[in-house]
Amino acid sequence: MLKPVDPGPPQERPIGELVHELIENGKTYARAEIGLYKAIGAAKGKALAIPAVLFVLALFIGMAAINALVVGVVIALETFIGPLAAGFVGMLIFAAVAGLLGWAGYAKLRHDL
Repeated sequence: MLKPVDPGPPQERPIGELVHELIENGKTYARAEIGLYKAIGAAKGKALAIPAVLFVLALFIGMAAINALVVGVVIALETFIGPLAAGFVGMLIFAAVAGLLGWAGYAKLRHDL
């Protein structure tokens, strides 16, 4: 019977070649990770597009409702104090409400940050 040929000790690759292969593998891995995060970001962006439009529409409709409330308050006050004074008092009332809401938001922001 014939004896199998012993290939001898395994051939060692030069260190420069190993480092080059390691760098190329790292670059490939980094590109794959960046591609993954781009895909996740694009998917989330597409998922948020329609809700964002709906929130903007809700904001505009809410502003219209507030305008209707302001007009109603001014018309109601007009019967008691006249049109010019009613407009001024209505402006003061809603400016005070806006100021309080803005102050509360500022205080909350300072507290949280």
